[in-house]
Amino acid sequence: MEKSIETIWKEGFLRSDALIAPKVIDLYNKKSTHIVDKFTRMFKINLIGIVAFSIFIVPISYLVKIPYLGIGMFIIMNILVMINYKLLKGLKKIDKNVNSYQYLTSFDKWMKEQITINTKIARVMYPWIFISMVAGFWFGPFGGEAPGERLVTELLIQFPDMVVVFGFPLYGLIGGFIIILLLAYFAGRIYRFDLNLVYGRVLKKLEEIITDIESLKATD
Repeated sequence: MEKSIETIWKEGFLRSDALIAPKVIDLYNKKSTHIVDKFTRMFKINLIGIVAFSIFIVPISYLVKIPYLGIGMFIIMNILVMINYKLLKGLKKIDKNVNSYQYLTSFDKWMKEQITINTKIARVMYPWIFISMVAGFWFGPFGGEAPGERLVTELLIQFPDMVVVFGFPLYGLIGGFIIILLLAYFAGRIYRFDLNLVYGRVLKKLEEIITDIESLKATD
């Protein structure tokens, strides 16, 4: 009766004296390296894409006369890239001269750390993006008439008792503040949704391999 994959794995990975061990270890080492290398490539491409978009949106925002939006997006996106570029350097420091399980668990630890950091960034980034959008449409082009001020003037004509604070309708300020709080509160969920869209398959494969190894070790 032929041996199951689990039996071969246990004999190969967990018993150093097994004849099949070098082949099995080599196979899982290659799989581990492939997963991390694939994630690294995707991570780099994603950072490049963010930088490209941040540069692209600035002239576009000028053309459509909402430059404050473009500038705000450029600032927050490049801060995000700089922080994640530093995190990427930490990924490159993971020792590849260890067995596949140690290699994957080291990568998994790095992954969880960068998710924690990016979740904290998201609590600032999403509200910042919202504020940039409001600023872009409210203040309009540099040196021109602010659409927001024109809107307030028209509203005051129709609703003369409307309360205005620092040039903004009070209810508008309250509504905007609530949106900012909601974005900050749900930032972690939004970020994880984005994360799964981009890296979901890779992370799922990583989790499956680590779980398989741990379960095989437990039954040894």
